Amino acid sequence: MHFKVTGEIHTIETITTGRGIRELRRLNRVYGKTTWRKCKGTAKIRLSDGAIMLAEVHWYEGHGKGKKELKIKKYLE
Repeated sequence: MHFKVTGEIHTIETITTGRGIRELRRLNRVYGKTTWRKCKGTAKIRLSDGAIMLAEVHWYEGHGKGKKELKIKKYLE
C-alpha cells in the first residue's frame, strides 16, 4: 500500500548499523556505497485511500543519501 508521511517523524531510534543490516549488499548496489543505518520512528501517514493514521515506520538512511525505502511496520491507532 502506498503512503506519504505527513509532518515529522518522532521518537527516531537507530535499530542497527553497518554489517548488522541484512540488506547491506543490495543497498550498496542500488543506492551506492555509504555508511547505512536502519532506523525506526512514529509518524502520521496518509494512506492511498486518504485515511490518516499514526504508524511505526522503518527505513534505511545512508550518509549523504537520505531516507530510503520507508515501510509501515504497524499501526498505532
